Amino acid sequence: MILTDGDILKAIEEGSIVIKPFVRECLGSNSYDVHLGKKMAVYTEEVLDAKKSNPVKSFEIPEEGFVLQPGELYLGVTEEHTETHCHVPFLEGKSSTGRLGISIHATAGKGDVGFVGTWTLEIEATKPVRVYAGMPIGQLLYFSANVQNLLVPYNKKQNAKYNNQIDEPVGSMMYRNDF
Repeated sequence: MILTDGDILKAIEEGSIVIKPFVRECLGSNSYDVHLGKKMAVYTEEVLDAKKSNPVKSFEIPEEGFVLQPGELYLGVTEEHTETHCHVPFLEGKSSTGRLGISIHATAGKGDVGFVGTWTLEIEATKPVRVYAGMPIGQLLYFSANVQNLLVPYNKKQNAKYNNQIDEPVGSMMYRNDF
């Protein structure tokens, strides 16, 4: 079951959902709008290798904005730090960003119960488009989870690669998988 605005507010009051900063006007009927943070990154290698740590070059979005180019993968980050202790969070793009040709995640739209941190965004654009730090970029939806049967929340897993992300985008850690 998806949480409505009242459910999300109740979960925030109880501490099972944390959103910092929380701005009441960003709460929709069944989602919460998140914003593009000021830091972005791009991979520096032409060919990425799933068995290696691929280096990234980080930069800040200038006040006049930054133009995304088609064919480039940008790693962005949400301004919001979130914690989800009893629900499954899903990150989706906003229709307004989609209508500009911006996609904010390739495959990583689902979070885990126990996720703590900012969200790294996998941003692509279908045509050149200028983006700005602080602009609405996506929305978080929350689904109920039966946490009574939860064995280990994500933030307690020893192999949790993306827990406690800070205000910078984090590149792929696929290389930490055993394959």
